[in-house]
Amino acid sequence: MNNKVLTNSRRMKHLIILGDGMADHPQPKLSGLTPLQFARTPYMDLLAKRGVTGQLRTVADGFHPGSEVANLSVLGYDLPTVYEGRGVLEAASIGVDLQPGDMAMRCNLVCIEGDILKNHSAGHITTDEADLLIQTLNEKLGSDKIRFYTGVSYRHLLVIRGGDKRIECVPPHDVPLHPFRPLMIKACVPEAEETARLLNQLILKSQEILDSHPVNLRRAEMGKDKANSIWPWSPGYRPRMQTLQEIFGIKRGAVISAVDLIRGIGAYAGLRNIPVRGATGLYDTNYEGKAEAALDALRTDDFVYLHIEASDEAGHEGDVQLKIRTIEDLDRRVIRTVVEELKSWSDEVAIAVLPDHPTPCEIRTHTAEPVPFLMYKPGAEADSVETFDEFSVLKGKYGLLEGNQFIREFLK
Repeated sequence: MNNKVLTNSRRMKHLIILGDGMADHPQPKLSGLTPLQFARTPYMDLLAKRGVTGQLRTVADGFHPGSEVANLSVLGYDLPTVYEGRGVLEAASIGVDLQPGDMAMRCNLVCIEGDILKNHSAGHITTDEADLLIQTLNEKLGSDKIRFYTGVSYRHLLVIRGGDKRIECVPPHDVPLHPFRPLMIKACVPEAEETARLLNQLILKSQEILDSHPVNLRRAEMGKDKANSIWPWSPGYRPRMQTLQEIFGIKRGAVISAVDLIRGIGAYAGLRNIPVRGATGLYDTNYEGKAEAALDALRTDDFVYLHIEASDEAGHEGDVQLKIRTIEDLDRRVIRTVVEELKSWSDEVAIAVLPDHPTPCEIRTHTAEPVPFLMYKPGAEADSVETFDEFSVLKGKYGLLEGNQFIREFLK
C-alpha cells in the first residue's frame, strides 16, 4: 500500500478492523510483554509505521466495560443518551421487534457444577445444540410474559413483558469459578423486586430442566461441559439511536461480525449486516472469508465495520498462547489480505485497527483501561510510532482520545 496524494478522481472510504479484547497486560511468561507485543504482527506494524496512533478511552465513567459499551463508543455514540444494555442490541440482530414495556436481556447458556459457575459459555456449545435447549425452555417456561429467542452458540435473548430494568445483574464472564447463588439478580428499587424474583426463579427452574436434557446427556458422555443453566443479564428497553448517516453523513455502510451484539449495534446504526459462512465468533472463525466480505463491501459502501471476536474469547479462557495465535491470525489472515488487495485499487481506503477493550488473560474479564489504536490514511503524514501495541502508541500523535473524537478524526 503506497502513501499517495489524494486526487479528485478518487473517493476515500473507511474500514475499521476491531480485534475484540485484543489488548492485555504484560505477562511474566512472555518476559513482561503483552500478547500483542509478543505476537508477530507485520501488517499492523506496517500500518502503524505509515499512519498515526494513540489511545482511546472506550468506557465512560459509570459504565461497565462490556463490549456493547466499548463498541458503541468506538462508533461515536454518547453512552448516557443511547445505552440500554446488551439485550436490546442483540434483539435487533435476531429480528425481535421490541414493543413498549418489553425488557430484553442477554441470556447466556452457562455451565454450573455443584454451586460453581464453571464458565460463561457452556463449553462453547454449538448453535444447533443450543437451539434445542432454547426450544425446550420456551415449552416449559415460556408464556405471554416470558419468551426465549435463539442467538449464536451460548449467546441468546430473553424478553420479559413488563419487566423492570432497575435490577443488578452480574455478567457471567466476569465470575468464572465463583459460587453462583450470591451472584443472582437483585432489585435496585422496591418496584423491581417482582422482576428480580421472576428471573431468579427462571434460573433455578432452567437448571432442573436442562441438566437432564438429551443434549446435555450427550455432551456429558463426550466429556463436554453441560449447558445446564441460563444466566440473564444486561437488561434494557428499545434504545433511541440515530444512524451513522444522520450523525456523520455516512451514506452507505456495512457491519461484519459473528456476534449478535455487534450486528444489533449495526442495525440501529443503519449498517447492513453481511453474514459470512464459517464465522463462529471463536478462534476457528473464517478469517479470510471476513476479510473478503469487507473488501466486497468496500466496492460499494463508504464505511465497513469488521469485528473479530476471537481474542476476547481467548482472554476469557485465560489462554495466553491462544490469544497470541488469534492476534497473529488477525494480522496474517485479515489485515494482510486487505492491505495486499488494496494495492491494486483506484479508490483510497482509510484503515483503523484497534481493540474495543482489554481482556487480560490473568483476570479473564474486561477492563476499562484505554486501548491502542492506529489510523492509516493514504497521503497523510505519519507519526514516529513504528509498531502497534499498548505501549508504543503512548508516543503517538493523538495521545488519549475520548467520546466521539476517534471516529470524527478517522472520518475527517
